[in-house]
Amino acid sequence: MAEQKLPSGFTAATELPEEYKKLFGTPENLIGYKLTEYKDPKTGQTYSKLSVSQKGAYGGTTSGSSEFGAGFVQGKDGLQVFAPDTGTKDTLVTSSPNTATGTYTATDGKTFTNADAYVAYQENLDTQKSNRQSAYDLLYSQFAQYGLQTLVEPLRNLIQEGVSPSEFTIRLRDTDAYKKRFAANATRVNQGLRALSEAEYIQLEDQYQDIMRRYGMPESYYKKGDLGTQAGFEKFIGFDVSPVELEDRIQTAQARVFDANPEVAQTLKQFYPGITNGDVLAYVLDPKSALPELKRKITAAEIGAGAKMAGLATGLERATELASYGVTKEQAQQGFQTIADILPRGGQLASIYGEPAYTQTTAEQEVFGLAGATEAAKQRKKLTSLEQAAFSGTSGMTGGALGRERAGQF
Repeated sequence: MAEQKLPSGFTAATELPEEYKKLFGTPENLIGYKLTEYKDPKTGQTYSKLSVSQKGAYGGTTSGSSEFGAGFVQGKDGLQVFAPDTGTKDTLVTSSPNTATGTYTATDGKTFTNADAYVAYQENLDTQKSNRQSAYDLLYSQFAQYGLQTLVEPLRNLIQEGVSPSEFTIRLRDTDAYKKRFAANATRVNQGLRALSEAEYIQLEDQYQDIMRRYGMPESYYKKGDLGTQAGFEKFIGFDVSPVELEDRIQTAQARVFDANPEVAQTLKQFYPGITNGDVLAYVLDPKSALPELKRKITAAEIGAGAKMAGLATGLERATELASYGVTKEQAQQGFQTIADILPRGGQLASIYGEPAYTQTTAEQEVFGLAGATEAAKQRKKLTSLEQAAFSGTSGMTGGALGRERAGQF
């Protein structure tokens, strides 16, 4: 019987290497073997299969070959059986070495005629692949902490590509899913602010949510959507609203409008017709509305409410002017009560004695220390003197209980 020749690409051998014996045993009459690499298209995993050629098993002068059905991969403790997805057709990656032509083909398609050069090159490729696998695993683990591992899973195919491990994060942040989940970072960058890391971003969301819960805000303001997105927080993060500022905004609306005297909310709606509590809250939670401006408007409403509680009236323009002078809610309540006590008599005396009219504006100038306060005080004192003189003759001195009572009212 003529000597049988090995099929193309087989390595001559009468025994398998020890690591293959553990999985496949020792085939009888072995004259050669070959490794063939495949890629499972569903998982992206590359694995190998072993083919053997046996003397006299196939007839003819050229030996045939058989491929074992089990695939395998190199594991930490040696070769491990790999079961690919049987529902998809696996892709042939490479066969190496090809002893018939004297060439060796690496997994990236590069061919060698020198075995040592091939082995060194392939080991380097394997190391790079292992590093990419490690980079993927680390990224996956980091995002799994926040329940966001689905953002990383599409990057699995990069393990097979020649990208550096550092590029995994860059590729991740360029995906549509990532951009949607961390949408506020684009707004920040457009405004000259730095993009936040994923940990910083999620920490801010958690702090915002905690504040809203503590103040009894409706759940709709912090409800989570796909991938944990909280659309209501995107403006806060995008416009760099700190948790401290957010709490200040909510506190301003709640303590100074919703939980304040009814007159404050009524005056706010009087100054800004059509406004509702929902509008106030929306305005409070809009980062584009400056917090000082918001507080100024509420202070104006508080001043207007102070006038109303004293039985007086003031308009938006005057209340805003008083707010600009630093008049507070408490000062407005006390001051307007004083004005309500002296204004009627002051106006009456001015009319009796033919003096310039003593108006609410005149009284406000003195009581709140506005421009013209000195002149307003002189006018009031003059009217008091005239009244006192009228009740005490030409001496100008106060005389009698009636005079003391009336003069005391002004």
